Amino acid sequence: MADLKELVTLLAKSLVEHPDQVEVRSEEGSGGAKNLLIKVADDDKGKIIGKQGKVIKAVRAVVGAAASKSGEKALVDLE
Repeated sequence: MADLKELVTLLAKSLVEHPDQVEVRSEEGSGGAKNLLIKVADDDKGKIIGKQGKVIKAVRAVVGAAASKSGEKALVDLE
């Protein structure tokens, strides 16, 4: 799971203007899924979400594929 958290951190830090303010928390979700919560500066939220949510959807797809490969389930959300 640490690998997925590191992956989300790397992706988020590469997308924002204030990478030092990126925090990723991991929580146990329902059904054995891991919830990865991304917290960024207020003015960087738009960069993570993207137009019509395309960027966050892409991040979720990449993390979902990585989790699936290791036999896990992971959900990514923005705080």
